[in-house]
Amino acid sequence: MRGRRRRVRTRRARCAWLAVGLAASLSAQACAVNPATGRRQLSLIGEDREIEMGREADRAYAAELGLYPDSALAAYVRDLGLRLAACSERPDLPWSFRLLDDPVVNAFALPGGFVFVTRGILASLNSEAELAAVIGHEIGHVTARHSVTRLSRMQLQQLGLGLGMVLSTGVRRVGDVLSSGLQLLDLKYSRGDETQADELGLRYMTRAGYDPEAMLDVFRTLALVSGEAGSRIPEWQSTHPEPENRETHIRERIAIEGRSAGGRRVRDAFLRRLDGLVYGEDPREGYFEGATFLHPTLRFAIDFPEGWTTLNRRREVVGVSARRDAALSLAPEPGASGAREVVVRFLSADGVRAGRIVEDEVNGLPAAAATFSASDGRTTIDGTVRGVVLDGSVYRIVAYAPRKAWREYRDVVARAMASFRREIDPRVLSVQPRRVAIVRLARTMTFAEFMAAYPSTVDAATLGRINRLAPADTLEAGTLVKRIVGGPEA
Repeated sequence: MRGRRRRVRTRRARCAWLAVGLAASLSAQACAVNPATGRRQLSLIGEDREIEMGREADRAYAAELGLYPDSALAAYVRDLGLRLAACSERPDLPWSFRLLDDPVVNAFALPGGFVFVTRGILASLNSEAELAAVIGHEIGHVTARHSVTRLSRMQLQQLGLGLGMVLSTGVRRVGDVLSSGLQLLDLKYSRGDETQADELGLRYMTRAGYDPEAMLDVFRTLALVSGEAGSRIPEWQSTHPEPENRETHIRERIAIEGRSAGGRRVRDAFLRRLDGLVYGEDPREGYFEGATFLHPTLRFAIDFPEGWTTLNRRREVVGVSARRDAALSLAPEPGASGAREVVVRFLSADGVRAGRIVEDEVNGLPAAAATFSASDGRTTIDGTVRGVVLDGSVYRIVAYAPRKAWREYRDVVARAMASFRREIDPRVLSVQPRRVAIVRLARTMTFAEFMAAYPSTVDAATLGRINRLAPADTLEAGTLVKRIVGGPEA
């Protein structure tokens, strides 16, 4: 949680706009020739609806994932995106390019021209031309209407399915609260879509005057990310697969189309823009040490059950059991006057059967709790909801599981809920994020010598990846190089 906010990983939020698309009413089946690809494609969704879907999802993504609070860097990403979009076959879309406050190495596009780039991928790039290749690829997904085509196919597949699978309003509200961190829907582009988006991105970046071979550098960086030991950022690999094969294909396209490497790179100006960029997870927004979640800004801690998968989202922290049959979530409850009101609000949902509310304390903090159950007609879930007050903020903690499994988890989640406490450790309260620092070399040296002369708070492999350098590589005097400073280990 970032203050009272927190992002969710990019891939898990895809269900927001996908659900909007599935809810759209079907029109008559139609095929049209796409101006970007020259191919006929299935389209049950018109451009107006495509834009409407994208705009609705864009607002939800910006609110849910969080934008990076550097207006100059955000404007830079936006302006570059608009220049590239103007080179596309759909320049009149309401194009939007946003910079997400997310360490994940990723970028993605929504229908209608709404594109997101993460700060994580910025930190891994080394020129404006590389960023143009990334954004151009996402513009290609939009101009080729890849998401619209796939949604149209899914709509056809929905015909004949009844509405009995949809939960009642009340139970769905409970489900919305309790399903945090569970990936319900995922829309992946096909290998053909990815190849086509690469080709279109190459077209747009070249039209805008950038060196097309910068796209090859992007693929090399992505190959390093996907092969990094212990990498916690699989999103690009899942939605943009096989960077090595893509590099081979684009190299062939560059040769076939006779594109020269005489375009712009814009390396130094790009790197200077990255100076001070937050790198990796921002601990000020909360972080895990083992199963313990610590929030230095809001000054609290809570112990999640051992062995559970945990996720720090923008608006809540969640944990899911190893068998994915139980969940625990903690989130601030804006506008609540006290712990009891949090519980009453939750239990007021239609379809929820509430137990007696008990007012008590948790580690000296005012609290209230109640058990509950809810059913969609097929499955009954049991759970506990608790409200806790700390420093004027009210928090809601919810745990649940299917009735048959609840007996196993009841005591486990009760201990987790009871662990919520005020954090007072100065080490935790003073923690700061790591940041990118740009160094101009005063003399010629190897990258290994640079790492020794300018220590970083990440390991050598990570530093080599974000600079795309090996220890033996020689760097000339005056070269700009990234290092990482600050953070918990500084």
